[in-house]
Amino acid sequence: MQQRISIITLAVQDLAAATDFYIHKFGWTKSEMSTEGISFFHCNGMLFGLYPIEEFKKGEDFEISEKGRSRFTLAYCARSEAEVDELFERFATNKVTILKSPEKVFWGGYSGYIEDLDGNLWEIAFNPFLKFDEAGNIKA
Repeated sequence: MQQRISIITLAVQDLAAATDFYIHKFGWTKSEMSTEGISFFHCNGMLFGLYPIEEFKKGEDFEISEKGRSRFTLAYCARSEAEVDELFERFATNKVTILKSPEKVFWGGYSGYIEDLDGNLWEIAFNPFLKFDEAGNIKA
């Protein structure tokens, strides 16, 4: 098995509202691979998907819980502390829920947390130990 992730899919309460959140609050572009039943966004060689929780709850594939916050975070790694601050200014202007404003953190970086409409956690961070290529991929 190759060491890669192909798609990350989040279960969402309202597909249209969640799709709108990522388009208008993050500034992302919806993929042409999207359908009426699922929204996809291309992200550096992988897909990020949004899928209605009601479809997951039908139990045809597997059943997920509707309650509780995720046990994981998604992360956007910025190229600088200034970029993190700019993003948080935009999130505040766009009334995105900010859980923790950016600050220097114990591991040597600079980060803060927001949540999307379904309570999924996003860490927005500058990690001085990561190096990026032109496309924003993390270099090995």
